Amino acid sequence: MMEKYEFKSESKRLLDLMINSIYTNKDIFLRELISNASDALDKLYYRSLTDKEVKVDKEDLEINLEFDEKDRTITITDNGCGMTKEELESNLGTIAKSGSLSFKENMSQEDKVNIIGQFGVGFYSAFMVADKITVTSKSIDSDKAYVWESEGVDGYTITEGKKKKNGTEIVLYIKEDTEEENYSKYLQEYELKSLVKKYSDYINFPIKMEVTHHELVDEEKHEYEDHKHEETLNSMVPLWKKKKEDVSDEDYNNFYMDKFSDYDNPLKVITSSVEGMCSYKALLFIPSHAPYDYYSQEYKKGLSLYSNGVLIMEKCEELLPDYFSFVKGVVDTEDISLNISRELLQESHSLKLIAKNIEGKIRKELEDMLKNDRENYESFFKTFGVQLKYGVYNNYGADKDKLKDLVMFYSSKHEKLITLKEYVEKMKEGQDKIYYASGSSIEKVNSLPQVEKVKDKEFDILYLTDYVDEFAITAIQKYEEKSFQNVESGDLDLDTEEERKETEKVNKDNEDLLKDMVSVLSEVEEVKFTNKLKSHPVCLTSQGDVSIEMQKVFDAMPNDMGIKAKLVLEINSKHPISKKLKELYKEDRESFDKYAKILYSEARMIAGLPIDNPTEISTLICDVISK
Repeated sequence: MMEKYEFKSESKRLLDLMINSIYTNKDIFLRELISNASDALDKLYYRSLTDKEVKVDKEDLEINLEFDEKDRTITITDNGCGMTKEELESNLGTIAKSGSLSFKENMSQEDKVNIIGQFGVGFYSAFMVADKITVTSKSIDSDKAYVWESEGVDGYTITEGKKKKNGTEIVLYIKEDTEEENYSKYLQEYELKSLVKKYSDYINFPIKMEVTHHELVDEEKHEYEDHKHEETLNSMVPLWKKKKEDVSDEDYNNFYMDKFSDYDNPLKVITSSVEGMCSYKALLFIPSHAPYDYYSQEYKKGLSLYSNGVLIMEKCEELLPDYFSFVKGVVDTEDISLNISRELLQESHSLKLIAKNIEGKIRKELEDMLKNDRENYESFFKTFGVQLKYGVYNNYGADKDKLKDLVMFYSSKHEKLITLKEYVEKMKEGQDKIYYASGSSIEKVNSLPQVEKVKDKEFDILYLTDYVDEFAITAIQKYEEKSFQNVESGDLDLDTEEERKETEKVNKDNEDLLKDMVSVLSEVEEVKFTNKLKSHPVCLTSQGDVSIEMQKVFDAMPNDMGIKAKLVLEINSKHPISKKLKELYKEDRESFDKYAKILYSEARMIAGLPIDNPTEISTLICDVISK
């Protein structure tokens, strides 16, 4: 006798919403059905532990997968606990009524097994690829089998069926292809194997399917024979759930290279197992080199998020802060539902708690590597250090205190990478500032005129050669109460009191000359004589918050932001060019103007800034040389 039922009105709306909105990725339908089958096997196994009348050998429990390309069907079968007629109606007749959830709630805390399904909506994801679903089930508690059948929102029927053994068989009648969707791909052996491997590889029970093996029988004629054999598609036990002592370095390396398509071993393996308010296991990797697309818009950060070994999301961005975007790995938790939508996932308290713990774990591992494995840390930093510096600067320096002890800069004195802590520990007695200079390379920074005098005073200088370096330093502001001093800044003061007075007198005595140079050189805020240069005749410095190197970064951006450094031309008061300028100012104003422009252009070249009028400057140089 066939009994026909309608979905409740709210279930109809939810079914339509779920198929069209909640699951944008149709591939997950198989994950959901396999997870339901796994739940049924778990329930039966639990019953066997608590009910003497139920005898089950766990080795016999399995999930079978079949497909028929001609009839356009996919069949998923398990030999689990099965469902009675009432359970079919209750669990499949009301969307979001989950038998797994109620079963879990009724279990004692110490006997709980991993039940994946939580909300009861996953089963209906199959309607994204099927226009008809038939469920035949026989409960362990019943002599009768029943068939549940539905074509979607119009409702369902339940009839008495035939099934000798307990368990459930689900048959999906796959939709015909459309211009937008290729449903036939789900009827291909390779596609089904790939979906099981991707989403359900770590289900605790074997997922078996009859597969085709092509055997070469005649090499000359290139003839093959097809043989069918049953194959277990899933590995069942995830690496992160094994005891640490049972996993070798080779196991970790092979898993990493296979999972994340890398050709090199990872630089660092990080394992974490946390129980408490939020329980999870994590297996993380720091790559030995940056992925080819790491600094492109195509790169997506994130860890693979699993719920009890079942993949929820391939790249969960919420689990990693941007400054640790290079980390690869997996997180497996019982505290996040398999069926949760992306929108709910982003608001999940458990997810935020896991993310916070993972961030702390990665940071601690990097601190330990810096302390105990310097060579590998420096190798890591040369590859991913820019990302850490970006993290220091990003969000207005909100994370600077988490990262400032992890960043490194090249030291002029030690000629290697050092941390800020190491710089401060080795500061010269009486030194109260951390000196730095910026440029595109160590060689270019080393050749800056201002660097020479600071080195002469035996102060160490940090060379900032990455575009983000100076922004990171600005965000940190102070380190252990030591402020940062840019040697290219106009306020650099290394003079003795006597030298300072001497320089002040030179500038005062030549006040008119300097003002007229500013008039000739409209781009500069100020021109002054200085004592900070040793052998170089001139240099460019800056006033205010925007340095010369910062201006270069802004200039390189696609949109002109109009942010410019306030430039100061400084002239070495002890260099012969100083005397020459004073003579020309008194005797030959035309030549004085030419010299001013040439010296300014020279200073721009030394600072790595472009010359806007190279033809004019070339002509001026030729005029001066020819006299």
